[in-house]
Amino acid sequence: MTKKSVSADDLIAVVLKAIDDVKGLDIQLLDLREIENTVCDYFIVCSGTSNTHVNAISGIIQKKVGKTCQEKPWHVEGEAGGEWVLLDYVNIVVHVFQKHIREFYDIESLWGDAKITAIPAASN
Repeated sequence: MTKKSVSADDLIAVVLKAIDDVKGLDIQLLDLREIENTVCDYFIVCSGTSNTHVNAISGIIQKKVGKTCQEKPWHVEGEAGGEWVLLDYVNIVVHVFQKHIREFYDIESLWGDAKITAIPAASN
């Protein structure tokens, strides 16, 4: 049995839905495809309110992507600290920050040439 290939759009949709399901904040999609020498095609950046919230966001992303897309992250960093968790799905890298850590590193400004799309929270 072969594993189906998942499109970037499908993976992004699952990640965004997972973040929204656990009330992740200030979700942004950075499209890096037009920038030379980038490590991936997209960044998804969001914030959580505490270590527990950051880890919950990271956990639900991994669970939903695994269940829906049969994909596991190639690499995960930061789960022990819960201030900045990075989920590397090769062409899509997800950054889940606590607000003060996100403000300190300011990834959105570092990648200022990227097309940045703010993702509104889904209405319940």
